[in-house]
Amino acid sequence: MSEPRERLAEGAPERLYTLADSRARRTARADVELVTLIVARAETEPGTRPECAAVLRMCQFPLSVAEISAYLALPVSGVTEVLAELLAEDQVETRAPVPAAELPDPALLQAVMHGLQKL
Repeated sequence: MSEPRERLAEGAPERLYTLADSRARRTARADVELVTLIVARAETEPGTRPECAAVLRMCQFPLSVAEISAYLALPVSGVTEVLAELLAEDQVETRAPVPAAELPDPALLQAVMHGLQKL
């Protein structure tokens, strides 16, 4: 039973999921998926946790959750917790991913190809 206290005394870092606010986790976690784009709405302030500050600095341009996870070398579940906290505080916003381009109708492509062949 004394192991957690010893770890705290030694200065071992807390697990990331214990640092996030549980209220923010419940409300905002559902909005965040791997391909959701994240954009910072605020600047870092003194006293901001390092993970939150790193996300705010790197998300000046839209980045997906997967990219943020890779850049921070943190698991996606941990990044999701940090993002849920930042979303609850309105420091970041989510954007839908850019939809994949739709291919043109094959009949139209054939008509263009036949028209070019007749030239």
